[in-house]
Amino acid sequence: MDGGLKRELEEKVRSGERLSREDGVALYACDDLAWLGGLAHEVRTRKNGDVVHFNVNRHLNMTNVCTASCAYCSFQRKPGEKDAYTMRIEEAVRLAKAMEADSLTELHIVNGLHPTLPWRYYPRSLRALKEALPNVSLKAFTATEIHHFEQISGLTASEILDELIDAGLESLTGGGAEIFDWEVRQHIVDHRTHWEDWSRIHRLAHEKGLKTPCTMLYGHIEEPRHRVDHVLRLRELQDETNGFQVFIPLRYQHDFVDMKDGKVRNRLQARTTMASGAEALKTFAVSRLLFDNVPHVKVFWVMHGLATAQLALNHGADDMDGSVVEYKITHDADDFGTPNKLTRDDILDLIRDAGFRPVERNTRYETVREYPGPDGERRESPQAMRV
Repeated sequence: MDGGLKRELEEKVRSGERLSREDGVALYACDDLAWLGGLAHEVRTRKNGDVVHFNVNRHLNMTNVCTASCAYCSFQRKPGEKDAYTMRIEEAVRLAKAMEADSLTELHIVNGLHPTLPWRYYPRSLRALKEALPNVSLKAFTATEIHHFEQISGLTASEILDELIDAGLESLTGGGAEIFDWEVRQHIVDHRTHWEDWSRIHRLAHEKGLKTPCTMLYGHIEEPRHRVDHVLRLRELQDETNGFQVFIPLRYQHDFVDMKDGKVRNRLQARTTMASGAEALKTFAVSRLLFDNVPHVKVFWVMHGLATAQLALNHGADDMDGSVVEYKITHDADDFGTPNKLTRDDILDLIRDAGFRPVERNTRYETVREYPGPDGERRESPQAMRV
């Protein structure tokens, strides 16, 4: 990228002018990561100061049985397959109660598209979980799952959301988005929820007062122009509803663990290499610069590793999720030594070591507790490398 275009983009960003599709493609073509990260950092600082948000959450996957066979997915199992499971509601509640310690504020629930579970299983599950954990927010179900519930129940998404909200739902999850462009999507997705239904369902959720996250799965067979298109679709929907709280770039994972049983469920693996750390940081930076109307950008450390997650905080991200104990959807794929668990103290150390002030939040991005910022004396002395 030549100096003239850099200056033009800097002026746009600093004046608050919205970047175009062409600007986004040009930013991805730029090899000056330090410049990109610095510009994105200006925007994240303007929006969120020196704060990095985090929450104390746990993930619950009540079933991994799924009718779909998405090309990138290592989580799904077919009925009767080894390791396929479906929890009884009582089992899900027992497992969730075991997660309650340490001031848990959010339970994140995502499942496979089970072919025979009745629709009533899902609101009953939420109601039982809310009764067992009244002070824990329930962030549950992707738009893909809501679309699946429409098909198995005969109800509309509006009716389904009303019932789930009555049962305790406080937010949808952001999954099922992957990459919206059909050129890519037809090769990676094996379910019927595409942009039209994904956006319809989130629009309905926003109309009902829910705030939701949105995501993008990157680093597989898509090109930078597809990432730009994905973000701009979400940006346009955000202009309409103002219902997205946070954007979460999710790094596509290769399938290693499943190779131990002779099954590589990730059908993209032979023709993909995964995004490098530099490509991940570029994606965070460009996303922050393009997505001007969403307040937060989150780095999901489970999919990026701890070092890249810390660096992402200087490339546009201001939220680090989360104190996860187990995230089967990723841990069923990766084999990179990423820990299963980070405690609150671990996250506080990571945020401070990156030079930021930690703020614990809840699902609604309300402040739960503020913590002191970096220890200047500690940062000036050599510290052991995190591995």
